Amino acid sequence: MDHYDGEDNDYMQQEDDWDRDLLLDPAWEKQQRKTFTAWCNSHLRKAGTQIENIEEDFRDGLKLMLLLEVISGERLAKPERGKMRVHKISNVNKALDFIASKGVKLVSIGAEEIVDGNAKMTLGMIWTIILRFAIQDISVEETSAKEGLLLWCQRKTAPYKNVNIQNFHISWKDGLGFCALIHRHRPELIDYGKLRKDDPMTNLNTAFDVAEKYLDIPKMLDAEDIISTLRPDEKAIMTYVSCYYHAFSGKQKAETAANRICKVLAVNQENEQLMEDYEKLASDLLEWIRRTIPWLENRTPENTMQAMQQKLEDFRDYRRLHKPPKVQEKCQLEINFNTLQTKLRLSNRPAFMPSEGKMVSDISNAWGSLEGAEKGYEEWLLNEIRRLERLDHLAEKFRQKAAIHEAWTEGKEEMLQKKDYETASLSEIKALLKKHEAFESDLAAHQDRVEQIAAIAQELNELDYYDSPSVNARCQRICDQWDALGALTQKRSEALQRTEKLLETIDQLYLEFAKRAAPFNNWMEGAMEDLQDTFIVHTIEEIQGLSTAHEQFKATLPEADKERQAILGIHNEITKIVQTYHVNMAGTNPYTTINPQEINAKWDKVRQLVPQRDQALIEEHTRQQNNERLRKQFANQANVIGPWIQNKMEEIGRISIEMHGTLEDQLTHLRQYEKSIVNYKPKIDQLEGDHQLIQEALIFDNKHTNYTMEHIRVGWEQLLTTIARTINEIENQILTRDAKGISQEQLNEFRASFNHFDRKRTGMMDPEDFRTCLISMGYNLGEAEFSRIMSIVDPNRLGVITFQAFIDFMSRETADTDTADQVMASFKVLAGDKNYILADELRRELPPDQAEYCIARMAPYNGPDAVPGALDYMSFSTALYGESDL
Repeated sequence: MDHYDGEDNDYMQQEDDWDRDLLLDPAWEKQQRKTFTAWCNSHLRKAGTQIENIEEDFRDGLKLMLLLEVISGERLAKPERGKMRVHKISNVNKALDFIASKGVKLVSIGAEEIVDGNAKMTLGMIWTIILRFAIQDISVEETSAKEGLLLWCQRKTAPYKNVNIQNFHISWKDGLGFCALIHRHRPELIDYGKLRKDDPMTNLNTAFDVAEKYLDIPKMLDAEDIISTLRPDEKAIMTYVSCYYHAFSGKQKAETAANRICKVLAVNQENEQLMEDYEKLASDLLEWIRRTIPWLENRTPENTMQAMQQKLEDFRDYRRLHKPPKVQEKCQLEINFNTLQTKLRLSNRPAFMPSEGKMVSDISNAWGSLEGAEKGYEEWLLNEIRRLERLDHLAEKFRQKAAIHEAWTEGKEEMLQKKDYETASLSEIKALLKKHEAFESDLAAHQDRVEQIAAIAQELNELDYYDSPSVNARCQRICDQWDALGALTQKRSEALQRTEKLLETIDQLYLEFAKRAAPFNNWMEGAMEDLQDTFIVHTIEEIQGLSTAHEQFKATLPEADKERQAILGIHNEITKIVQTYHVNMAGTNPYTTINPQEINAKWDKVRQLVPQRDQALIEEHTRQQNNERLRKQFANQANVIGPWIQNKMEEIGRISIEMHGTLEDQLTHLRQYEKSIVNYKPKIDQLEGDHQLIQEALIFDNKHTNYTMEHIRVGWEQLLTTIARTINEIENQILTRDAKGISQEQLNEFRASFNHFDRKRTGMMDPEDFRTCLISMGYNLGEAEFSRIMSIVDPNRLGVITFQAFIDFMSRETADTDTADQVMASFKVLAGDKNYILADELRRELPPDQAEYCIARMAPYNGPDAVPGALDYMSFSTALYGESDL
């Protein structure tokens, strides 16, 4: 059998003669076939399969490769799936190459013999696999392999009488050796005192049944074969006994494995709690942003100034009461995320990846959207207030002009439609004609007012005035009436001209009165309209311009009074002539409806409106002076606070990259710095109060400063966030230093290297600077290695490397922490030779809370050898370390 003995030639030379005698005896082949088949199935069942005929089922090489993968825990080359002989030979060669790669010499065993179903070669190959993976690694008191296994059996059975283990054939025929091994490790399973040396059948069957039922060791031998064979097959006995060794030798390692698992679980439970806290805080903040943005994006305009003022007040409440707590939550969220990532890196765990949409960058993007919506909403509010203010002014102006025009046109259509010229005398016709000419002059003078009314209505429409329909209807009535007046005027003028030749008598004085009274009357009406016109100004210069124009108007009043006296003088002259010559004039001027009483009444009204206008201008001038005072008051503070915030930002940036004292000293200095910044908050609040006064006064610009309240707010929030983030970075550096045992000198060297290659002086290195730094430190970097390092220091692919990530990487080079392989190896020790682990076994080996933690994260085992309570411990690796580490 030297053609497949392999490595056991060194310790089986004395039995070569006996093996040659058995070559023609079929008993050895029967025993080996049964034992090797059972051994193979004990491993293949972990992959959900088994074999029935050892020389037939391995011929295509597929199950042979699967067996090697299960017992070695390594992945072989991808097998050929074809049915042709060349495919089978290729698969078997892959298996034989793998065995050879483990340092095993395969003598006279070729793929063709296995594919052809050569039983002798197949059994020899399986025995070689058993030697390499089940027996070779056994080590007891500086002996290994067969001698080690034999010495282990002798040590374990030494206390038992009638048991004398000297070899792996006849020493086991009475069955007491198997029973002694079981009783030594599990005395509750066998009553050894009742066993008899002269009853080997009972002894063997008892050991085989107990081992199969309680130790998960399948029956690999038949009691009848062992008893009936003069010398049982040594390889079959060694294979079966090695299963006992592996079943019991792991007991001593369980405690160590359990302790390692407990340590890893404690760290992982703490990290998972931090992950849950991050997820909840991120969800709450994103939900608040999600609810707030639609409110800020609502651009539904209001129809009244009061309603828009209420919206502005609601927005101030949001800025003052609702937003500041959320700014603090956002800062705390970033701090928690950085702390968690640091702990995960220190524990050699995969970086924490929040749920989709909850990354720090996602929250920053959402916050940016909120800021954008907030800015747009504020601009919209102010624009809407200006628009409504303009609309109210235009609407009032429209109503005043329309009322004046409607008052003027009242009765004009009836007058133009009269047929009085048909029965009038020549003097009356002349009077009617002159009167009509005066009316045409008056009509032309009112053309500008009609155009102004139409222009105001058009502007109200363009500004989306809420009561535009009624304005349009009124404007249309005025325009239609104006067109009708023009047509009627033209018609009456033509009629009077036809009769003009018949009427020669003209009263020149009345005509002169009418011609001069009409323009003067229009001037007074225009003056009254201007004096009652409302005005909107935003600066002192604008009110001064109105005051100057008003003073110029008052300067024209003496000349206007002279004109009034001249017009009244014409009327007085007419009265004198009538009285002198007893002319029957019926007491009215035939050329105009304007009378001296009306002129005097309008003149008195003008004189009354002038001081009222003076008072309105004085009040507005006072208000604009107060507004200018508010502008300067705000500017004086803003011009101090703005540069102060900028200086503090620059100072924090310098502190974060300088090395002065220990990390604790830097942390103490930063916290004192933070306290001084927080103590500055009352000045910000005072500036907010001044800003509110400015907004309440509807002041929209300030030429005394380039700083707005929005600039100050953003700078203040960035200052608070920067000092908090810098403190958190120092705390994480302390945590890394203490966890990795880094000295202050090493930290100073790390900081000096980092600062040297941080060429942009931003406190962060870009990838090219980082590559240069690593090369200067002696790293031989290829693209693949540099990509791997970048995945460690920049797991979120932000394109920058922070100082915290840099020291984490540098300290990680000497880290000695548990790995996923160590933890899973510990689980495998607890599980023994099984592909699963029982829940009761975990509860027995681990503390209660950590045992339940593991059970909750393991999937049920569904393999063909599954038993009640079986758990797939491989699934725990995925839950703990992620797919990338498996």
